[in-house]
Amino acid sequence: MAKKIMIIDDDANFARYLEEFFHDNGYKTCTAADGADGEEVLLREKPDLITLDLEMPKQWGPRFYRKVLDGGEFEGIPVIVVSGLHGIKYSISKAVGHLEKPVDTKQLLSLVRQTIG
Repeated sequence: MAKKIMIIDDDANFARYLEEFFHDNGYKTCTAADGADGEEVLLREKPDLITLDLEMPKQWGPRFYRKVLDGGEFEGIPVIVVSGLHGIKYSISKAVGHLEKPVDTKQLLSLVRQTIG
């Protein structure tokens, strides 16, 4: 059974790009436009991994992480931060990886495979 990756990013074009990229590499996906929408999608989809943008409307990535994942029911879901902001490696210390946009897809895929297979 294919693993599911949740993409949380307010850039619809980038989210579609990641969806296609992950599908091409054998993964299922689900998406959310920001952290607020991400809460609903997380409850419904229960992904194996989350790629998380930092700067989004309604609810930024770090707030989503602290509110929903850090110490909560979904704490075990690994997160890869993917953002256009600089200095992102300090944004979510428990993330399994921090990648800056434009993302190196080989590096992203390697990190995903190391984390969830």
